[in-house]
Amino acid sequence: MRKPALYSPARRAGSSQTDARASGEPAVDPAPAGPVPRFRRFRQASARAASSPRVMWSAMALLAALLVASVWQAGALGPKALTQKDIDAAVLRTLTTQNLPSRAARAAEKIRPAVVRVMSYGKNSEGKEVEQGVGTGVVITDKGIILTNLHVVQSAMSIKVVYADGSESPATVSGAQPHNDLAVLQAQIIPDDLISATMRSTNDLVPGEDVVAVGFPFGIGPSVSSGVISGFGRAFKSPEGVQEIGNLIQFDAAANPGNSGGPLVTMDGEVIGIVTGILNPTSHRTFVGIGFAVPIESAASAAGLPPF
Repeated sequence: MRKPALYSPARRAGSSQTDARASGEPAVDPAPAGPVPRFRRFRQASARAASSPRVMWSAMALLAALLVASVWQAGALGPKALTQKDIDAAVLRTLTTQNLPSRAARAAEKIRPAVVRVMSYGKNSEGKEVEQGVGTGVVITDKGIILTNLHVVQSAMSIKVVYADGSESPATVSGAQPHNDLAVLQAQIIPDDLISATMRSTNDLVPGEDVVAVGFPFGIGPSVSSGVISGFGRAFKSPEGVQEIGNLIQFDAAANPGNSGGPLVTMDGEVIGIVTGILNPTSHRTFVGIGFAVPIESAASAAGLPPF
């Protein structure tokens, strides 16, 4: 709805002469009309335009139209949509200019927070506590349940685990599966941010799949080695010839004493087995290219976890 016009309270032209005659005062003739200066004409025109609502609204509409037109033009002239060719070129440029971590490095980084050093202690002939073995373990629940090899902790007087962040905890054996050389440890001190490993079924794996082994060979580590699955359903007899373990995963990622109990993982960092032994045709106990791991299905059952 249009607003009513507002009028100025100033008198109309000629009213000053009429009032002068009525009062008997001498009339003053107005200054003779002459040309109006250009600046004054502009001010008068501006004042008339400002006092007209129609002109004011027309000007606002014109400004709005100009603004819309400028925005539309900016959008029309803006960057064009990316094509698949543009994306491929960007990816290729990234691959050729930046060093990306390998698949094995990414797998190791994913599993590393769940890998622990396992240290077992006994007493020497003088009755003093001494370290008798070092192995590896993997955290499978955030409650501090750890899988390792039974031979790493067997006959130990005490057990200690060292987490990835360097913190330590006493641990006890809460379960065992001797026929698979597996032990289940329960840590007594559990970090608030403890990360457990992700386990994966071995049912759809085939020989040739890439794998990574993470552990503490000869106490050094955590160390990472990579290779492939060489086969399934293998049997392995311990160096002492006391026990034979069947249904094992054979792999060729380097493993040595100290890797025992560590995880064998896929390139996604998911655990598929627990490293349990290496083939030793000689007495030197060094890796010759053949290692064995207990499938995670058997290892998880040792901890009472449901099968896949």
